[in-house]
Amino acid sequence: MVSSNMFYRRKRSWRAGDLVSRSTLQLLDFDDGSPPEYAWRRKLSSHANRLKEFNVTFREAIKMMKLGLRLWSYIREEASHGRKAPIDPFTRESDKPSASQGVPLGGMGSGSISRGFRGEFKHWQIIPGSCEMSPVMANQFSIFITRGGNKKYSSVLAPGQHDSLKKSSDDGISSWDWKLRGDRSTYHALFPRAWTVYDGEPDPELKVSCRQISPFIPHNYQESSLPTSVFVYTDTEDVNPERTANNNPPVTFAVAACENQNVNVTVLPAFGLSGESSVTAREMWGTLSQDGCFDRDNFSAGPSMPSSLGNTVCAAVCASTWVEPHGRCTVVFSLAWSSPKVKFKKGNAYYRRYTKFYGTSPRSAINLVQDALMKYKHWEEEIDKWQSPILHDERFPEWYKVTLFNELYFLVAGGTVWIDSASLMADADEMLNSRLYEDNDLPLHHNSRNSAVPLIAVLREDKSRVRFLADGTWGTRKVIGAVAHDLGAHDPWHELNAYNIHDTSRWKDLNPKFVLQVYRDFAATGDMSFGKDVWPAVCTAIEYMEQFDHDDDGMIENDGFPDQTYDAWTVRGVSAYCGCLWLAALQAAAALARTLGHHDYAERCMLKFAKAKPVFEAKLWNGSYFNYDSGISYNSRSIHADQLAGQWYTASSGLPPLFDEGRIKCTLQKIFDYNVMRVKGGRMGAVNGMHPNGKVDETCMQSREIWTGVTYSLAATMLLHGMDDQAFTTAEGIFIAGWSEEGYGYWFQTPEAWTIDGHYRSLIYMRPLAIWAMQYALSPPRTILEAPKVNTMDRTSYISPSTLQFLQDSVRKMTPKSSCFGSSSSNCEC
Repeated sequence: MVSSNMFYRRKRSWRAGDLVSRSTLQLLDFDDGSPPEYAWRRKLSSHANRLKEFNVTFREAIKMMKLGLRLWSYIREEASHGRKAPIDPFTRESDKPSASQGVPLGGMGSGSISRGFRGEFKHWQIIPGSCEMSPVMANQFSIFITRGGNKKYSSVLAPGQHDSLKKSSDDGISSWDWKLRGDRSTYHALFPRAWTVYDGEPDPELKVSCRQISPFIPHNYQESSLPTSVFVYTDTEDVNPERTANNNPPVTFAVAACENQNVNVTVLPAFGLSGESSVTAREMWGTLSQDGCFDRDNFSAGPSMPSSLGNTVCAAVCASTWVEPHGRCTVVFSLAWSSPKVKFKKGNAYYRRYTKFYGTSPRSAINLVQDALMKYKHWEEEIDKWQSPILHDERFPEWYKVTLFNELYFLVAGGTVWIDSASLMADADEMLNSRLYEDNDLPLHHNSRNSAVPLIAVLREDKSRVRFLADGTWGTRKVIGAVAHDLGAHDPWHELNAYNIHDTSRWKDLNPKFVLQVYRDFAATGDMSFGKDVWPAVCTAIEYMEQFDHDDDGMIENDGFPDQTYDAWTVRGVSAYCGCLWLAALQAAAALARTLGHHDYAERCMLKFAKAKPVFEAKLWNGSYFNYDSGISYNSRSIHADQLAGQWYTASSGLPPLFDEGRIKCTLQKIFDYNVMRVKGGRMGAVNGMHPNGKVDETCMQSREIWTGVTYSLAATMLLHGMDDQAFTTAEGIFIAGWSEEGYGYWFQTPEAWTIDGHYRSLIYMRPLAIWAMQYALSPPRTILEAPKVNTMDRTSYISPSTLQFLQDSVRKMTPKSSCFGSSSSNCEC
């Protein structure tokens, strides 16, 4: 549990009153127009600096030269087939990443559009496998104000410092009024909402708030799948040009505003960005500047015509209203996009989940924008119910509350695809009813359609040949029993493992992590049907790993290449990371087996556990932490930040600790003192590898990197073992380096990794979602809290007496006479 007085450094600099005047906040405190107390904030005038991309060192480049050549050849081959390779370090985006991101639009899995904190619509990721990073500067909200008939103000509601404006023709968007400086305007983000407050810009007497709302609602699996967002303007009137596109599959955009007795809505169905158009962007702007609205007869003109290749068609919606002196009003816009079919490069197509509720016509965007206008208040109520308990918990620092919710941006902007499962499940049934395995006599249970995909991922075989780029050898794409690295890129769920640097069927961490994730979910939900459905996959995953126990001592060994998720970091013999995961997986499989009534299998797993645990400790425990591996290289004694990954899963699942509590805390303290605090004073997160002399392990690029997700999960492990201060200090380093104003600008695009000098690798990555492991540790499910506690030393009660005697005799033979072996915490030399 978190103590109430643990945080002696509460930051108050993030409060809304620090960036927005108190009088303005009071004026906007109407219909939630005022930004929340806790949010990530930036001035619109803040400089969006370019991000520094990762570069390998000269030594690393020489070492990886053959891999680079094979990768280059593979990328060219994929391009010749019209496909994009999943890993392409040679191609740079034309629009270089910058510190300009904000809360993305829409729900999960229906394509996403990001919106920068300065107001630009960018990072278009609607077609799977395709992402356009550059902003479309014609997509803007703008304001036109008339006072007393002679005083007028007009401006695009975004600062206009952008290169594309210089290239625009005089009849295009450069003719608009880009007058917003941004120094009196602020952006406030608390995913899935964002507020932009214009505190006297462009009209010194007008206070304007724009609130952006997307339907991201826990446990609401209908509305959370919708490709739509709402923009609520308080004390303002607005216009929104929108682009339509004609891609394959097509995408339809719709924009709408809510008309009532105080708000008049007019439209311009089509205008262009050049002088060749019948109505130009300049003429559109002039009409609004002069009249404040469009011709109402435009409603009879019908929807905008589809755009053709290379031609951009724009449309505009205007909502105008009167605001009395000291008065208030609300204007609501909604935006939706519809791309109902997901089609992958190798042929298979699926309908997105939202089509289950809105049909498969691209014109469903019209219904989506209408419903969004009607339902957004309900969305906000549900979002408030979800977030308020955490936001008002005084035990937690402000940066944690804000970053916890904002890291969820990935579930929208991370390329998520959420499909209507009917077509996939039909394929799953066909595959499950066919002969998926030949030499495996395990029974295949398939009672729940929702469990079909995890079964397929483990029990399926794909005999197609793949060249592995690390060493140039050829092998099988997917073997039975090996957990897939990924679900595939060009034909997901059918052609697994798009990753082809190494043969992941030889990796030592994927199978244990699969078992641990399954058991964690099972323990959290208590869903017996789920446990029964995944049981065959769990058995297969465990038994597949036995081939890596080369000396029959119960402990798996690594094979002298990067055969785990740190795929540039070689591992030899027993390793702390993989070995700990293996111990945890054995215990989890045994616990699942006991619950399901498979007592013989549970005993078998605990026998392996009891054999493997002393081997692991004898070979790796050095008195204060577990060595990186049991090899003899210089980095074998490195302090690995992720060495207790298995214990993290174990504690999260309510299982007994893998090791003596003293050793666990000693190891965590060592990692904190070295990997965290010796890197910029703890202001960057935990570096993956650190030598015992306090110098960063430079063995490879990954040993010298800080991984955001690993840092968060390390912090979660510390919380689970009562090290609250160390946990939040560790995780705060990710906030400081990634989200704070003094950091590197990674907000809403948190990368997998960065180096000590601030160079990123792999922006917009899934691992930072591990911050929710911290919240899981702080507020575990009731089923975890109420799980029966088993003393570590009592685990032998799960083993029959005859087996226990055999085990004890075997352990005596294999245990070396070394002072570093034992269960007493007195050996700890922290």
